[in-house]
Amino acid sequence: MKITEALFAEHLVFHNMFDHIEAAAPKFKTLAEVKSQAALMEQLLKAHSDTEDELFIGPLEHCFEQIGQRDAFLEEHQEIDENLRRDRVAKDFKKARHLLLAAVSYSRKHFDKEERIVFPLAERVLNSKTLTALGHRWMEQRARGGGVSKHATRVIERTVR
Repeated sequence: MKITEALFAEHLVFHNMFDHIEAAAPKFKTLAEVKSQAALMEQLLKAHSDTEDELFIGPLEHCFEQIGQRDAFLEEHQEIDENLRRDRVAKDFKKARHLLLAAVSYSRKHFDKEERIVFPLAERVLNSKTLTALGHRWMEQRARGGGVSKHATRVIERTVR
């Protein structure tokens, strides 16, 4: 499995989570409900982002600089992280819900950019052997408990086969 396939499969899971949060947010009644969803999203995004940075973005960083997107990608990650960090300490229910939905919106835009620009770029710049080797490293990392569960890793593996 290529790293692009693994990361795209993770994106599909995130899109479902974003759909759920957007549908559920208007029904939230307490600050704790908002913070719970934000904490879950923050933890899952961190694992995904760390994996992308370690296994994927590094080999492509020179390409991002050439197309003028390096700083934009970093700023998008920081904006998402900042909204979720501010949500963690928010005391006002409506403000916290707004921050959570803003983080979902920024995440969707960022994922869309990765799917339209980064993944195709990787497929053009990195050879198939490298993409597959990075995919194997992704599987090993997940099997050790980094990011999604072992069960989710097996489901993703079956999905992309």
